[in-house]
Amino acid sequence: MAAMTSSARPLLNRRLAEFGTTIFAEMSALALRTGAVNLGQGFPDTDGPEQVREAAVRALRDGRGNQYPPGPGVPELRTAIAAHQERRYGITLDPDREVLVTAGATEAIAASLLALVEPGDEVVAFEPYYDSYAASIAMAGGTRVPVTLRPHDGAFRLDLDELRAAITPRTRLLLINTPHNPTGTVLTRAELTAIAGLAVEHDLLVVTDEVYEHLTYDDAEHVPLATLPGMRERTVSISSSGKTFSFTGWKVGWVTAAPDLVGAVRSAKQFLTYVSSGPFQYAVAEALALPDAYFDGFRADMTAKRDLLAAGLADAGFTVFRPRGTYFVTTDIRPLGFDDGFAFCRALPERCGVVAIPNAVFYDDREAGAPFVRFAFCKRDDVLADAVGRLKRL
Repeated sequence: MAAMTSSARPLLNRRLAEFGTTIFAEMSALALRTGAVNLGQGFPDTDGPEQVREAAVRALRDGRGNQYPPGPGVPELRTAIAAHQERRYGITLDPDREVLVTAGATEAIAASLLALVEPGDEVVAFEPYYDSYAASIAMAGGTRVPVTLRPHDGAFRLDLDELRAAITPRTRLLLINTPHNPTGTVLTRAELTAIAGLAVEHDLLVVTDEVYEHLTYDDAEHVPLATLPGMRERTVSISSSGKTFSFTGWKVGWVTAAPDLVGAVRSAKQFLTYVSSGPFQYAVAEALALPDAYFDGFRADMTAKRDLLAAGLADAGFTVFRPRGTYFVTTDIRPLGFDDGFAFCRALPERCGVVAIPNAVFYDDREAGAPFVRFAFCKRDDVLADAVGRLKRL
């Protein structure tokens, strides 16, 4: 029976009309139907450290977090986040006024944009961009202004002149992602210093998505924008536990910023989830205090996985953009005789039993992203080796 409505107006809010079912749902369903190796969605296929999992079990059994936790997050986790930021980056935070726990980084991004963007404000973001950025900007009533990272010398590069030209009197906020998903680019200190200069010059707010902060490779360095001159009071920094500790289903993220900014974001966040992940917050507090050996070992393991998959993709005929961060490899399919990433990815499971994601879904300019395809390497070595073997059929 058709749904009854009082008018011919579409049911879905027009701000969300352009966003259908995500490509991740489509490709994961395709993987299940075909038995393909799923290198599309970015989640690990093994759990993180056993002591962290046991910390969650212990919290459950001790009755910590089984009822509503405090709105800003449990004190133990907020203190651990502040200690992590100081130990790693020299950023001093007040756990009570400058830290906010969220339902993963996705909620942190949504709450930040809903809080800080008014209808008609422009938000400058790098494309390709994580798919929730566009939806969150739309829900806030903002206008997204993409600045495209373009391939050059084996990597995707930011054109600072293009960024400068994108800023107008209507620009409210820069949305920065480094290490960058999906391209694997890690912005350099010089690039971030230039971005900071633009933010100060134009009096802009900045939201930074730093969820891959512990996944940088080779000589790449993660530099939090908030550490640069003039940025502490205008930057909302976002990270999460999922990518660093391989418990993506726990959905524990956080915002750190000056008190006024955290207060604004909290005002929006309280009407989204209100609170979440009670017992897991205690476990993540313990995870953040793990010794440097854990973070170094995790990075080394992911580096080996990157190298395994990148080499296999190159052998299969792709042009490979070797990532300096994240756990994704972007490839160019044109050497294989294709230029449509959507068609290529939809056919790939039947052709060789592997699932990937077309990067074009992360672009406003679909043509700019058409020939690029993303593969995730946050999988067991045997799974990656199986995928590499299957890709040889190409």
